[in-house]
Amino acid sequence: QLQVVESGGDLVQPGGSLRLSCAASGFSLDYYAFAWFRQAPGKEREGVSCITSSGDGKNYADSVKGRFTISKDNAKNMVYLQMNSLKPDDTAVYYCAAARTGGSVCYRTLDDYDYWGQGTQVTVSS
Repeated sequence: QLQVVESGGDLVQPGGSLRLSCAASGFSLDYYAFAWFRQAPGKEREGVSCITSSGDGKNYADSVKGRFTISKDNAKNMVYLQMNSLKPDDTAVYYCAAARTGGSVCYRTLDDYDYWGQGTQVTVSS
């Protein structure tokens, strides 16, 4: 059974850092692109970052560019989102999603992803 499970969400002060983890099971990451999405209260779910199956292609929303870094460890079946210089606007539930595709470019579009985790809460507040 294909499954992705997020962890690492927490309460953090503005300017702080967090690393989110996404553990995949039931499939090999060699053939899957991944993305992180987030959803704040009262807002639509938005794509934060994505990474291709090879790990060579990455894409970031303008709001997180330069602060967030996505990475993928195929051997460990793990995907990460390193978040630095966090702001209150980053407060949201963060979701990991997977799509079976070997493309050289990834997309931060909800409909492109088939497998979703339950989310992990990130709260940035003093």
